[in-house]
Amino acid sequence: MRKLIFGALAGLLVTGLLPATAAAQGGAAPGAPGAHPSWLPANKTGFGTARDRGSNVWFTLQGGQMSEVYYPDLSTPSVRSLNFVVTDGRSFAVTDYAAKSQQVRRTDDDSLTYEQTITDDQHRWRLRKTYVTDPAATTVLVDVDFQSLTGRPYQLYAVADPDLTNDGSDDSAARSGDAVTAQDASNAAALTARPAFVKTSVGYAGASDGNTQLAKTFKLAPYDSAAKGNVVLTGQTAADGVRGRHVTLALGMGAKAADALGNAQASQRRGVRDITRAYDRGWAQYLRGIGKPPSSLKTDAERDLYQASMLTLAASEDKHHPGAFIASPSMPWRFGNNDPEWSPSGTYHLVWPRDLYQIATGLAAGGDKSAANRAVTYMFGTQQQADGHMPQNSRVDGVPYWTSIQLDETAFPIVLAQQLGRTDLWPGVRKAADFILGYRGPNGQPSPYTQQERWEEQDGWSPSTIASVIAGLVCAADLAQHNGAWADAARYLAAADKMKADLPKQTITTNGPLSKDPYFVRLTKDADANAGTTYNLGNSSVTMDQRAVTDAGFLDLVRLGIYRADDPVILNSVRVTDSDIAFTTPTGQFWHRYTKDGYGEQADGSPWDYTFPAESRTTFGRLWPLLAGERGEYELALGDRSSAARRLRDLGRVSSSAETMPEQVWDENPPSGQTGFPAGTPNTSATPLAWTHAQYVRLAWDVRAGSVLEMPRVVRCHFLGC
Repeated sequence: MRKLIFGALAGLLVTGLLPATAAAQGGAAPGAPGAHPSWLPANKTGFGTARDRGSNVWFTLQGGQMSEVYYPDLSTPSVRSLNFVVTDGRSFAVTDYAAKSQQVRRTDDDSLTYEQTITDDQHRWRLRKTYVTDPAATTVLVDVDFQSLTGRPYQLYAVADPDLTNDGSDDSAARSGDAVTAQDASNAAALTARPAFVKTSVGYAGASDGNTQLAKTFKLAPYDSAAKGNVVLTGQTAADGVRGRHVTLALGMGAKAADALGNAQASQRRGVRDITRAYDRGWAQYLRGIGKPPSSLKTDAERDLYQASMLTLAASEDKHHPGAFIASPSMPWRFGNNDPEWSPSGTYHLVWPRDLYQIATGLAAGGDKSAANRAVTYMFGTQQQADGHMPQNSRVDGVPYWTSIQLDETAFPIVLAQQLGRTDLWPGVRKAADFILGYRGPNGQPSPYTQQERWEEQDGWSPSTIASVIAGLVCAADLAQHNGAWADAARYLAAADKMKADLPKQTITTNGPLSKDPYFVRLTKDADANAGTTYNLGNSSVTMDQRAVTDAGFLDLVRLGIYRADDPVILNSVRVTDSDIAFTTPTGQFWHRYTKDGYGEQADGSPWDYTFPAESRTTFGRLWPLLAGERGEYELALGDRSSAARRLRDLGRVSSSAETMPEQVWDENPPSGQTGFPAGTPNTSATPLAWTHAQYVRLAWDVRAGSVLEMPRVVRCHFLGC
């Protein structure tokens, strides 16, 4: 069972949680400060926002409810959830998200409008909820159709859990006429209904909130205020499922409660129908501006997923910081529990230069080169540090969050700049390239040693990192030549040539246990791929000889034009990785990140946690669909277009019903194969993961072209000839 707090499990709606004072009318709510605030699981089935930059609010969906709302930027979740409780006022009270029958879909292939349909387990009622944001205001609108299936009237309550400014422990709440509001020092939320709520209340999560009250008494005590704590807003709607079925909720956001309430009320006045038209029109115009899906996509479902991917990528850009695309609007596993070390939450709803490179190349392939240019401008204009390197990740405003050095995250922006012809970025490119050449590890290890490789868990000499560094230096040389910096160009090319010459000793083993022929290892700790150096893999995994650990990162040597696809060591390394870390599921063949990866759920499906002891093998890294996309690109470089097309098909099979694509899917390890955990379907990893969507878009265009379009020509020409 996943470790979730109030509001995420129906089992928490039990008797005995409500203080004796709950029957009191009005006044301050009891039970401060409320339950520990936590975020909902990361497997989102919807992610939406208006195309307009003036509407800086985003919503997500998870299960049968609305989950995190981001405001005022994509690094700041400010609402945890919005769900509904249905009761007859006498004998039962059930939450919509607890129902087994839950369906979610996009209502329009050209937009990010989502509809959830929830049917009660006892077949007493059905709830249909449609989500958009107001292009003219910071408001999320939920258009609700509530239907009694028995002919008897019921009561429908809306329950919103604000966690303002990425912290749910310091909010206050109050009733304001027929609305309810929440406020902290920086942000506010307001919930209104049309027709108006017939009753409202505020309370503390797990103590006096609407969910808890209704579960115990089937009634709502109208508390007026709740001071600092984990507060919850509740309103009884006018809909009873018989005489009245329709209600529109507006969740307004603002700097102050009055601002949030004003936004919600203004959106209600404009009306959900007109707002939805404007919302859909904005996204349809975006899609018309970038062109149709490529002919490599054979079915309507594939083309719909392609358009959803382009829309998801576009929606992942912050409205006030152009070019700042986050990795995912989610907080997987331990990152979502808001314990002190993870509060405020960060990680995935940050900007990672590596992910941003992948996103930008996907957008460029899909016809949105303006977005790709904004991304590279952001990297060199906002993210780049004074010494020339790019941070491991940053908030959308460019402030670094984690600070480890990953050389690929400094090299990939150079590659992107060259690919886009951005000779104007030469000053930043020069600083980045010089940082790469001058970088030394904590014990003086020379570049291309990296403090962390692309999976961010180990230091050493990594084929994937070295591939990006070599390509980055060659691209930097090209930009140097365009700016008349011939000496710099010569330095960069000489360094790239030496790194390629040194690569075999550092990363190709000739005496490893996985093959009698040479193959690439995941990484080495000592720049000697024939040494039997051991290291612990992390994430509760085991300690292994570095020669026995493989991943498919060496494929970047082909994708970036450094090695031929039919190089004997590449071919043998493909065989080794297929034998060691590939698994075929009903949806297709996918790969683990590396041998005995531990970054994923436990064997019973409960969340990953970093606290388990080394060697315990408590957690299991699952399969990563995007690696099938990387394999498809390799197969195109090999001239095998039909295999690449199959990878594209398989990659498209892992999306949710509403076309969000995950970081990971269930694999060969338990609980995979058990009820509820079918292999090849999404787990609760970060979803939607922008990198996965970008890989799908990029591979679609590569398959259509029959070649790897993002391969830098200058790199290929330098090493392989033109």
